[in-house]
Amino acid sequence: MKKGLAFFVPLALVFLFCSPVFSQQNEKSIEVVLIDNFDTPDQNEWSWQVQASRYIDDGSGGGAKYPLIGYFKGISDSLRTFVKEGDPEPQVLGAKVKYKRKGDNWFEVYPEKDGKPFEIPFRGNVTTLDFWVWGSNYLYFMDVLVRDAEGCVHIIPAGNLKFYGWRNIILKVPTYLKQKSSYHSIANNTLTLVGFRFRADPSEHADDFTVFIDKVQYTAAGITHVYDGYDLNVADFGDRTTGEGQ
Repeated sequence: MKKGLAFFVPLALVFLFCSPVFSQQNEKSIEVVLIDNFDTPDQNEWSWQVQASRYIDDGSGGGAKYPLIGYFKGISDSLRTFVKEGDPEPQVLGAKVKYKRKGDNWFEVYPEKDGKPFEIPFRGNVTTLDFWVWGSNYLYFMDVLVRDAEGCVHIIPAGNLKFYGWRNIILKVPTYLKQKSSYHSIANNTLTLVGFRFRADPSEHADDFTVFIDKVQYTAAGITHVYDGYDLNVADFGDRTTGEGQ
């Protein structure tokens, strides 16, 4: 029995270490992808817009019409050291709101293209979201909105903004989010960024809230979901309707 066991163990090791390499999926190719640093807004295929809940001050009383959004010169001191000579002047994206009363107030910052909301597609299997946010010490809560590969929108909480100045936020993308669909009928088979939502604590002051965002990026396994013959997944048999599979 001992001799038989001695023969069996090395044989098992042979199968363990000599398995074909191509039978294992490699997810070690990690890359960092910049979505927007807001330095060159005229070079993006999208712009950034803002929308707010019903009690926003719309200027009907003669004042400014909120919500407001724009680009401003600025950068976190932690990022300033990475700015090289010849780079565009650093800018950040800012939004400002004012409401008519306290309550469940909220607003969303989202990308737009050709006058319509546009969802920015992620590349690869996304593991973390990474961005900088400037707080003005108001009790607002920030969420990142993403849509999975099968069309469901998910909320990823980013914490509250009750602090002063810049803070780097790094969020893990939940593993239960479907970043690839098994259905061929799904046109946009990837995770997409829908936008950012900011929610006020019901007891927080309703006027003069300002927030800035900078350097939105993510990390991903770049080759996940790509396999030999991947391009045949969207082969056109002549039965496709306009825009399907694009």
